[in-house]
Amino acid sequence: MGLGYWASLQRPREDTVDTAVRTVDVAVIGGGPAGLAVGYYLRKAEADCVILDGQGAPGGFWNGSWNEYWDSLRLLSSAEHSSLPGWPMPEEPGQERPSAQHVADYLAEYERRHDLPVHRPVTVSEVRRAGGALEVVGSTGTWRARHVVSATGTWRRPHTPDHPGRELFEGRQLHTVDYRRPEEFAGRHVVVVGSGNSAAQLLAELSEVAHTTWVTRRPPRFMTGDVYGRVLCDTATRRAQGGTTHGSAGSLDDIVMVPSVRRARDRGVLEARPMFERLTRTGIAWADGTEQSADAVLWCTGFRPALDHLAPLEPFDADGRIPVDGNRCLREPYLHLLGYGGWTGAASDTLLGAGHTAEAAVDRIVEDLSAG
Repeated sequence: MGLGYWASLQRPREDTVDTAVRTVDVAVIGGGPAGLAVGYYLRKAEADCVILDGQGAPGGFWNGSWNEYWDSLRLLSSAEHSSLPGWPMPEEPGQERPSAQHVADYLAEYERRHDLPVHRPVTVSEVRRAGGALEVVGSTGTWRARHVVSATGTWRRPHTPDHPGRELFEGRQLHTVDYRRPEEFAGRHVVVVGSGNSAAQLLAELSEVAHTTWVTRRPPRFMTGDVYGRVLCDTATRRAQGGTTHGSAGSLDDIVMVPSVRRARDRGVLEARPMFERLTRTGIAWADGTEQSADAVLWCTGFRPALDHLAPLEPFDADGRIPVDGNRCLREPYLHLLGYGGWTGAASDTLLGAGHTAEAAVDRIVEDLSAG
């Protein structure tokens, strides 16, 4: 039976509101790849845990809400190099890189296969101190835990810079999260902003039906060759093991030369210009004073961690960041953060990296639980 069969059996566990406070060893907030990887290692260690997921279906970012990301989205690496611990991702027939549907099916079956205690949909509003424990307040009740792992990711907090003239532009402005498919921009002029993989991939497909201008704050870096799956895997592994990536064939921040990007390069589309100075009513203005008309600006400018639920713990420093030791919060040692990028563990926001960082986080948690 294929992954799609198992995904069809998944049904959200709609918990009713419970006024009693439930007690567990570990509460995990977020049921995406990072949260599931933590759950796997906690189950393996026989720790009493719960995973609270705000989505209505398995997979976090990759769940079945297809109106949340663009139609052509694929993983940057092959299934072989995109697995969570305990079960390799099967290959998707006829696809070099897995589609979003395949990843969603894999994560749904991963939950079932490892019998992970996921409750959904549960919206967590806050985490607060309660004596020597932490309390997680959710839409269906409250859980008291000795340790809390926050793995809510970044997709719910798209970042658009406050660039001069944004309020003047009369065309369409959208972020990566708003983009679906290129056909709606056919014949229009689209300015794509950003130097990462999303910008390059969306520029590539938009350029086939629309006029495009690519602008970046820093020169984009391209991964060399067609070995991106292995390179990404090796780079993430080296980072997770504390090694250097200098001199490697690619960095996790480089643009991967997937087929659509290679085709765009061959067509001469991948020519980035420095960031424009401001937006105007009808387009953009460059630093030399010249202007260019545009129908839309697509901001592929990244995301910020979704951490509002942690505010009652006051874990932030003066710059609004949460200081961590590995992925343990320095201001609240029973709080762990996972899946937000390199600052919470090497490549922790990738499928492969989530497994490495989850194992390290759970080792520390289990050591503390064992100490009583």
